[in-house]
Amino acid sequence: MPSKIAKHPSKVASQLSVLSIAPTQVLRGSLASSGNAIASFGKRPLVIGGKQTLAVVKSPLARVFQSQELTAEEECYTPDCSENSLAKLQTAVQQHQADFIIGVGGGKALDTAKLVAYRCQLPIVTIPTSGATCAAWTGLSNVYSDAGAFQYDVPLPHCPDLLILDYDLIQLAPQRTLVTGIGDAIAKWYEASVSSGHSSDTLTIAAVQQARVLRDLLLQKSVAALQEPGGQTWKEVVDATVLLAGVIGGLGGANCRTVAAHAVHNGLTHIPAAHHILHGEKVAYGILVQLRLEEMIAGNQLALTSRQQLLKFYGEIGLPKSLNDLGLSQITLAELQHAAETTCQPDSDIHRLPFSVSPEQLMAAMVSTVQETQTIKAN
Repeated sequence: MPSKIAKHPSKVASQLSVLSIAPTQVLRGSLASSGNAIASFGKRPLVIGGKQTLAVVKSPLARVFQSQELTAEEECYTPDCSENSLAKLQTAVQQHQADFIIGVGGGKALDTAKLVAYRCQLPIVTIPTSGATCAAWTGLSNVYSDAGAFQYDVPLPHCPDLLILDYDLIQLAPQRTLVTGIGDAIAKWYEASVSSGHSSDTLTIAAVQQARVLRDLLLQKSVAALQEPGGQTWKEVVDATVLLAGVIGGLGGANCRTVAAHAVHNGLTHIPAAHHILHGEKVAYGILVQLRLEEMIAGNQLALTSRQQLLKFYGEIGLPKSLNDLGLSQITLAELQHAAETTCQPDSDIHRLPFSVSPEQLMAAMVSTVQETQTIKAN
């Protein structure tokens, strides 16, 4: 039986259509120059991040805190953005008497910080330390188990109060993180176009068209950007993965946010062997799976052309094309089936596709993203 993915109570249908479109303010530049903006939220920040990230930002943040006479504490969000971690951090907020939250790091750290701020009704400042996701922008948090298996997402009533995009800080991250951010961001087109491409809603149309612009920008500029870290083209790609990708989910809402690519990611998180794989790598692979489903089930030949284009692009920048590329060549048939059944649960985003998908069909697509079928161990 597949693991049950909890459905968060905040997803109950409402008479209101709420869009969390953008942070209140976005500062692009040096963290060291952001002291006045940070201090506008209070005097006692709680800084939330991972151990490595907190070490990286400790010195620049300490200088900001000293210059603004702020009393700060820091807390690690581990083991994951899980209910246990959230409870521990909410206690830390109370103990420190924090009056605002600063989230630093990648997607899970920022999701954790945003959700803690929401539950404690405090302002939230996000400082991304890589170009791996648009989590610094969005009004959304994903909750996982302590072991890293996706559980549910929480739509938040607003985007962060302040986003600080320090390119020098992001350049310190391994290049792999920006590559994964490209994989996560480019999924916006392939998901939004299939789930919302025929919508007549004005903002949805705008979101889908922005997703197309984002795809084209990444296809055209990513290779050059990765060859010159810190250069102008590199900054443009960082803007695309961290900022523009967030715009699309904000304008279009859930319908333009996730479909099969992210659903496949969520299913893979329930395989322990997949926990070392970064979010955007699983999503990038999930795009190929989605396109295979469109070919296999809907007979969409444009999906074949798109998949071939992506396979070439992935080869140029180093995104995974198959389970083997993900490092999952040794998973068993039972593990693959578990991931597929989890992905196909009734409330999964995979059902935003315009056709039905069974676990068996999904498994077939997962092992044939580069056309030939991969052999999976029986046990």
